[in-house]
Amino acid sequence: MTQTLTLIQPDDWHIHLRDGDALHTTVPHAAKSFNRVICMPNLVPPVKTTADAIAYRERILGVLFNADMPHDRKDGFDPRMVLYLTDHTTADEILRAKESGVVQAVKLYPAGATTNSADGVTDILGRASVFEMMQKVGMPLLVHGEVTHQEIDIFDREKRFLDEVLSIIIKTFPNLKIVMEHITTADAADFCLAQGDHIAATITPQHLLFNRNHLLVGGVKPHFYCLPILKRACHQQRLLEVATSGNPKFFLGTDSAPHATHTKESACGCAGCYSAVHALPLYATAFESVNALDKLEGFASRFGALFYGLPINTTTITLAKQEQSIPTAYDYLGDKTLTPLLAGQTLAWTQLS
Repeated sequence: MTQTLTLIQPDDWHIHLRDGDALHTTVPHAAKSFNRVICMPNLVPPVKTTADAIAYRERILGVLFNADMPHDRKDGFDPRMVLYLTDHTTADEILRAKESGVVQAVKLYPAGATTNSADGVTDILGRASVFEMMQKVGMPLLVHGEVTHQEIDIFDREKRFLDEVLSIIIKTFPNLKIVMEHITTADAADFCLAQGDHIAATITPQHLLFNRNHLLVGGVKPHFYCLPILKRACHQQRLLEVATSGNPKFFLGTDSAPHATHTKESACGCAGCYSAVHALPLYATAFESVNALDKLEGFASRFGALFYGLPINTTTITLAKQEQSIPTAYDYLGDKTLTPLLAGQTLAWTQLS
């Protein structure tokens, strides 16, 4: 008899849907598995204002309305919007965002940290009035936790951010809710554990399943390249430990990030792993590897909603211990392709519904 696993419908607390024609691929893929999704704001141009966020959400829902997929998945899909924090963001804009009902958080990208982050903050501690308003109204800060100084080794940038930036933000704004996004190191996991319940972290499937050997040994593999970059196996192991511990400070955020195949397999080597369409089988594979499938529902379906103060979903999804072959590519941007994580390989789990 095939083993099955039924979970409360998960949410994705960190996803990149992009914009324009890209939405015709990314939105149906995300809606297949998730109810709420936290939509990253690093578009071109970025989502800097509440008006930008509302317009972006309408574009997403417009694509969803016309997508060829079951009506119950359309009805259950709820894109939650994020403002891109800049050196010019005001406290008044934070208040408007909170009152909108659709803006869930504010994203801190240190300038130059990742894809489309050139408009990010150059003076993080100079954003005091914004952080104070966020603290007052209960608007979470989502942080891409890396410093960007050129002289600092890429494998050390997360640790330096914890020591030099995040620890100061937490000390200065002790009631500010913060999500440490896509953590990649034991340092980040242990830092999160040492903080109060208002500090949480998301973890991606690639950082649970892979380490830098997968990226580098036998030749550079561009579809494993993401930022923050994959780290040593010891860090991967620590992430698995905290993700499967049942601690509600850690929850699902895929950081699924689409790039056309020709831009990944090029000198650009754009950073990002595309996992939205098969994220739940990936997470099931990771949790099963440490005999912790019983902890997957909390991580995927409960803890993020509790942190954000939102209701637990009432619908369910079912996974089966049934092999599936990951497609080699998806149609993207009309005449391009999009290569998913583990393209052409076999996964032991399949999402049935």
